[in-house]
Amino acid sequence: MTDGAKTTFTRRGFLKGAGVTAATTVIESANALAREAKDAMHHDRAVGPDALPVKLNINGQEHTVTIEPRYTLAETLRDQLDLTGTKVVCDRGSCSACTVWIDKVPTLACMTLTIDTVGRKITTIEGLSHGDTMHQVQAAFVKHDAMQCGFCTPGMVMSCAALLDRNPNPKLDDVKHAVSGNLCRCGTYPKVFAATLDVAQQRKHAAGLTTLSTEREA
Repeated sequence: MTDGAKTTFTRRGFLKGAGVTAATTVIESANALAREAKDAMHHDRAVGPDALPVKLNINGQEHTVTIEPRYTLAETLRDQLDLTGTKVVCDRGSCSACTVWIDKVPTLACMTLTIDTVGRKITTIEGLSHGDTMHQVQAAFVKHDAMQCGFCTPGMVMSCAALLDRNPNPKLDDVKHAVSGNLCRCGTYPKVFAATLDVAQQRKHAAGLTTLSTEREA
């Protein structure tokens, strides 16, 4: 890069950084901004303002949608694909109700441009269950009554499920950190913590039984 080169952070780059929830580290946000700056210097990726067709990988299936470059992922999921499990509450990245996974990383759909998710794997709350069978975290939320109004619930579930995927034996503080960006106006945090820790114990018990069965067969 020459001495006269100037790095410009775009709105897209800012949204990439801001879209990473508090469940991940500040470093993730910084890296997203750095990648955007690097890409901007080496590639001309200007698109729009007209709508264009794109293909999105959502919950393991490919969807073709026509979007304007300004559309957020939350808008696309809800308005064009009828995936309304992703909730839009604050619409400014402060409550995490719209949390989805992008390449397994909890991310705010209201702060992520749809066009920036092309070629990546998106998972929504609908993608956690298998038909009529709920994900363990979803079932635990029901068991522990970890919801009231329900607006924050999808985002909470996504954050807690992501935690258990990367840390199968979390402590209470780990769960608190994982949902630190998820705002529950009804105050059901203690039950959210209990539900998540319950799933961790269930998995640990199941893993122990599997190990014991294998040893007996050997």
